[in-house]
Amino acid sequence: MLFIQRVLLVLSALLFSIPVLAVDSRLQQVIERNKLQVCIWPDYYSISYRDPRSQQLSGIDIDLAHALAADLGVGLEFIDSSFAQLIPDVQQEACDIAMFGIGITPERTEHLAFTTPHLVSDVMAITTRSNRRIQTWDDLDQPGNVVVVAKGTLHEPLMRERLQHAELSTPDTPKAREQEVISGRADAFITDFPYSLRMLETTPWARLIKPEQSYHLTYYAWAVKQGDSQWLQRLNQFVDRIRQDGRLLAAARKHNLEPAVVIK
Repeated sequence: MLFIQRVLLVLSALLFSIPVLAVDSRLQQVIERNKLQVCIWPDYYSISYRDPRSQQLSGIDIDLAHALAADLGVGLEFIDSSFAQLIPDVQQEACDIAMFGIGITPERTEHLAFTTPHLVSDVMAITTRSNRRIQTWDDLDQPGNVVVVAKGTLHEPLMRERLQHAELSTPDTPKAREQEVISGRADAFITDFPYSLRMLETTPWARLIKPEQSYHLTYYAWAVKQGDSQWLQRLNQFVDRIRQDGRLLAAARKHNLEPAVVIK
């Protein structure tokens, strides 16, 4: 059956000047499988978040994954991943694409290919309302302070480079990161704009600390396995289309991410 499908694709291309899909392209595999498999991190508020009570997924990349699957004319399956598992999951083909607001960093571009970015965020910090020592961004990097980042996130190498006086702690998960601050073992944790929304909307103890000037802007995109130009080109066509027709901006507004959306 697969052989017949491929023969028909080639004949159609010859008759109607339609580009032939490479047999080894992920695009061809998705179409033949009739399903798009998308890796997500289900704890990323406004991006790819699973409600612990209802188990329902929501966020801009959840909405856009549905739109991408519809655009390809296939079904959709979400596969749980994380920033720590991102590179092996994509490289070992646990999914066709990772869609959970993945920051484009030099370290990741060594192992992954990225689509055109659709979001951008600066670095931010969350401390407690009761912490009197941390009032401004400059208060973070002071002797005696403990700053927390989640292991495997883009903030880990950044803060290792930037912090000169404060101690850096790197627990395995964002929840552990938050517990360090709640318990008083740490003074603040580093995050981005989307995750800060979750903290401010759902956590009464959280207080946001923002840099007065741009600290380190990071563009976010979706990640795929390297070496498949046809699949990447098809995905970038989709990104261009949702920018032009307004779907990207509408999805960003729906999830309060309009300040972070990249529409040009």
